[in-house]
Amino acid sequence: MQLQQATRRRRGFSTFLRLQPVLICFGLWAFQGCFRAQAEAPDYERAQNLRPRLENKVFRDRVQPRWQPDNNQFWYRVKTGPNTHEFIWVDAEKGERRAAFDHQRLAEALTKASGKPAEAGKLAIDGLEFSAPNHSMTFRFGGKHWLFDLASYELREQTGGSNGNSLALLETPHPSARTGEETSLTFINHSESEVEIFWIDSDGERRSYGKVAPGGEREQHTFSGHVWTAAGRDGKDIAICEAEDKPGQVEIGAGGVAQKSRSQEHRREKRKGPQAAPGNPSPDGKWRAMIKDHNVVIQNSQTQEEIKLSINGTADDPYVDRFFWAPDSRHLVAIRNRPGEEHKVYFVESSPKAQLQPKLHTIDYLKPGDRIDHPRPQLFDLASKQQIPVSDTSFPNPWSIGEEQWSPDSREFIFLYNQRGHQVLRVLAIDAASGAVRTVVEETSPTFIDYNEKMYLHRTENGELLWLSERDGWNHLYLYDAATGKVKNQITRGEWVVRHVDRVDDQRRQIWFRAGGIRPGQDPYYLHYCRVNFDGGDLVILTEGDGTHSAEFAPDNRWLVDSWSRVDAPPVTELRRAADGKLICELEKASADELLKAGWRAPERFVAKGRDGVTDIYGVIVRPTNYDPAKKYPVIENIYAGPHSAFAPKRFSAIMGMQELAEIGFIVVQIDGMGTSYRSKKFHDVCWKNIGDAGFPDRILWLKAAAQKDPAMDLGRVGLYGTSAGGQNALRGLLAHGDFYRAGVADCGCHDNRMDKIWWNELWMGWPVGPHYDEQSNVTQAGKLQGKLLLMVGEMDSNVDPASTMQVVNALIKANKDFEMLVVPGAGHGVAGSEYGKRRLQHFFARHLLGQE
Repeated sequence: MQLQQATRRRRGFSTFLRLQPVLICFGLWAFQGCFRAQAEAPDYERAQNLRPRLENKVFRDRVQPRWQPDNNQFWYRVKTGPNTHEFIWVDAEKGERRAAFDHQRLAEALTKASGKPAEAGKLAIDGLEFSAPNHSMTFRFGGKHWLFDLASYELREQTGGSNGNSLALLETPHPSARTGEETSLTFINHSESEVEIFWIDSDGERRSYGKVAPGGEREQHTFSGHVWTAAGRDGKDIAICEAEDKPGQVEIGAGGVAQKSRSQEHRREKRKGPQAAPGNPSPDGKWRAMIKDHNVVIQNSQTQEEIKLSINGTADDPYVDRFFWAPDSRHLVAIRNRPGEEHKVYFVESSPKAQLQPKLHTIDYLKPGDRIDHPRPQLFDLASKQQIPVSDTSFPNPWSIGEEQWSPDSREFIFLYNQRGHQVLRVLAIDAASGAVRTVVEETSPTFIDYNEKMYLHRTENGELLWLSERDGWNHLYLYDAATGKVKNQITRGEWVVRHVDRVDDQRRQIWFRAGGIRPGQDPYYLHYCRVNFDGGDLVILTEGDGTHSAEFAPDNRWLVDSWSRVDAPPVTELRRAADGKLICELEKASADELLKAGWRAPERFVAKGRDGVTDIYGVIVRPTNYDPAKKYPVIENIYAGPHSAFAPKRFSAIMGMQELAEIGFIVVQIDGMGTSYRSKKFHDVCWKNIGDAGFPDRILWLKAAAQKDPAMDLGRVGLYGTSAGGQNALRGLLAHGDFYRAGVADCGCHDNRMDKIWWNELWMGWPVGPHYDEQSNVTQAGKLQGKLLLMVGEMDSNVDPASTMQVVNALIKANKDFEMLVVPGAGHGVAGSEYGKRRLQHFFARHLLGQE
């Protein structure tokens, strides 16, 4: 469900016209609607010009520290204007921030030595490195390497030189396979030619995100795992990269050649390295374990003699190539796995690129209720060459078995058992001598255990376990005695949640983590960085500002560079001491002045009470830049109620996708209702076997409270749209709350949870599949449709089975309901993210909420 988040939040869209979209209109009103005129042109023109008008208007908003070997000093390059930048030097110990060198003197020296003009605020240098202790620096300029003496300001050309610190490059582009943390890429064009930036989407299609002029740069918001490429005027790729969790930069040098990083070359060398011998070697090197004829075989490394350890493996229940040797090499655990069923999903590609005739595609795609693999660990004694029986009564029905490891003394094999249905999670230990199984940790829930986002297990050096649990109603850390299986103490507690464990220091008995809601009075979704001792003492909140934080620690973890922002406040970057969070100095404070001059309007953060009259519900309101409080505006909700996360934006962004829609003449909102994540367990549990709820009771109350504050919000004209789970939610709004929502666009929706991917749906809807799946289905409820509906789907969607949308179509036709439908040949997940899909969505709401024909 993650790829659709990027589609929904994406800051730009590209054309899908080559895919020959087909609009199918059902019912007389829809048929006529296909040929109606568009809404007023100025509104569309304002939306189309929003990005060019607002982009490249925020400066000093990004710091990427380049730490020196002493880990006390670093430098960074910061953008100071549309085409200007400077280099900053920071001494953390002294708390000093200054220019890294005299930019004007370097520009003059470069102009004289190279014969090419250089400007102090536009130094087109890359591959910059400083000597220790900061006496000189080396860099590339004009296709050559240079050495600059910082004392005498003497400049001389060098042969050879450094490859710099650019992000590692890929040799060939590939589809973006995952959508991880929000991050950014900065493309720096040192060449003399314009380059164009493309995102490679999940289907391998290129989506243009603009161009970078010679000597210019472009910061591109993205997500880790997304693949990007910079292409020259001839369309050939110059630099291909995959975004990482931390912001990165891609430097394109003279002649349009991208600078390769040392890490890239290192990976190439690793690929050339020697290949390991077949089999899994024992720690003492005497044996290799392997699978032959579905059974476990060990081979003597010296004599090559083979000994069969198991004889009960069959094709229907084989041993698989997952081995775990005890540290002393006296015992071996192998996984035996009874295969689950195959579930094929078929797509007919109507208009393939390489042929005229349609093409059939097949993917493996398990769905809720399917029979899954049944793995279980099996124990073998190397001295006797015999299998030691292990009872599986403690792990009878695994969804998964993982986190496998031996105790350092080789006495126990420890693993994590996640039971299907996700209401039982156990850490189990198998005694190496007897095969007896004991429970170290047992976590149970009458609803669900969110193993995907809220599970953490760490074994300390002295035999303790760190464990994450919502047992007290909030997601917190616990310290276990691994020997007794008893809780030694609860480490964190309170009405806030641990969101992520970054690092554990076993020697100092400290945990570094990120938390939400830990700062009273701030939005509970804001992330803060913290540290706590194993015993729960000395809890320190390392970050402070009223916003959501993203921090990068120095290599030795003594300092952190913290950047924080809100949707209505651009980033502030600070240097802090990691020991106590003390502010050392402010590095940068981004300004939105130029953005405001260009007409930007900050989103409004808004909070209202939910269905219980007590719980705060958070969201944002996006108004058109020409907003007039004396007018009335239809309201459109951008909905995504997937329980795996929370979705209302928290970080600053100069341009949101919602803003483009608002420009046409709407007020657009995004809300996190009950049933989404990162709040209390009670808040999250609303979704259990109840995914159709989607937080609507909270959303509607929130909208009514917002309209009471701002009468310009016309709640007589409310629409909603969403993709994937959001598509399911959008249609559900019209089915269950058609008296409030008047029009909806449901894009690539997982409309029946029995039709969608197994892991996501069984986690929230439970297993076995029961009658609640049927009740929650949009197909089952299709006859209750009120209002205007546009369904969108890509015929090649491999994320959500396109048949899920077609089954809704079938049910709507049987119920004699009018609706519109857009099927895009060759398209994958997220049709609304295409240029054509975006236009159709805009026109749909203009017709049905603005009344503009």
